[in-house]
Amino acid sequence: VNGDFADAGIDFVAQNVRDVDWGDRIFKPYVIREMNGVNVAVVGQAFPYTPIANPRWMVEQWSFGIRPDDMQETVNDARAEGAEIVVALSHNGMDVDIKMAGMVEGLDAIMGGHTHDAVPQPLPVERPDGGTCLVTNAGSNAKYVGVLDFDFRDGKIKDWEYRLVPVFSNLLDEDPGMASFIHNMRNSEVTWKGETFNMEEKLSEELTVAEDLMFRRSNFQGTFDQLICDALMDYNDAEIAFSPGFRWGTTVLPGMPITFEHVMDQTGLTYPEM
Repeated sequence: VNGDFADAGIDFVAQNVRDVDWGDRIFKPYVIREMNGVNVAVVGQAFPYTPIANPRWMVEQWSFGIRPDDMQETVNDARAEGAEIVVALSHNGMDVDIKMAGMVEGLDAIMGGHTHDAVPQPLPVERPDGGTCLVTNAGSNAKYVGVLDFDFRDGKIKDWEYRLVPVFSNLLDEDPGMASFIHNMRNSEVTWKGETFNMEEKLSEELTVAEDLMFRRSNFQGTFDQLICDALMDYNDAEIAFSPGFRWGTTVLPGMPITFEHVMDQTGLTYPEM
C-alpha cells in the first residue's frame, strides 16, 4: 500500500496504528510540507475503532486507539523537526476531535472526518498550553472541500480564514482514466450468494418512487433511517429496530426513483445480510 501511494506522490500517515506484538508504528506518523514558505506538519489519525467497526481479520496484526499521549509526542517531534504549523488529518469524529484538541499542546488544527458534519466554521478549542486548536469537519460524499488558510508571520499564526467550499460535480470535467475505471468496474459480473449478475444492471434497478425527501443527516433523525427501521421491523416482525446515525448516503428528492444503488449506499455495511 505504501509503495502505491509513494509512486503517486502521496504520503500515507497515521500516528495511532501499531503492531499488536511489538508496538511498532505501521505508517509514518506525520509528514512536513513547505507551503508558501512555511513548514506545515500533517499528522495522520486513523479511525480509532477500526478493529471493532470492521472484521478483525482485516487488521488482525494492527492496534489502533485514540492515543492522545502518542499524538502529543508526535506533535512534539514534528515541532522539533522544524514544523511551524501542525495540522492533524483525523478520522476520530467531531466529538472525539474536540476532546483531543483540548488535550494536546502545539496542535493548531484538526481537519476531521468520520462523523461527516458539514461545519461552516471551525470550533476553536483552548489547548493546555493556552493556544487555540481549530476543529472542523467537511461533510461527506465529496459535497464540500474544507479550505483553511493561516496568516503566518514572525513565527506565529496571526489570523486564519476557513471556507466550506461546495463542490458542483456536474460543472467539473471528469478524469478520463478514473471514469474508465469506474465504468469497467460497474459493468463487471458479480456473484453473491450463488446469484451472478451485472453490477450496473443490478444497481440501476428502480425499486419505487420517493414520495418524500429521503436523507440521512443528523444522529437521531433522518427519513432514510426511518425507512430502514420500518423495513427491519416489518421484515422481521420486530417491535423495535435501530439504525446508526451515519450521516452519509445519497439524498433522493421527492418524485425520484429509489434505485437498488440508493439502498446499497445507505446500507453498505452488514445491513445487506438482513
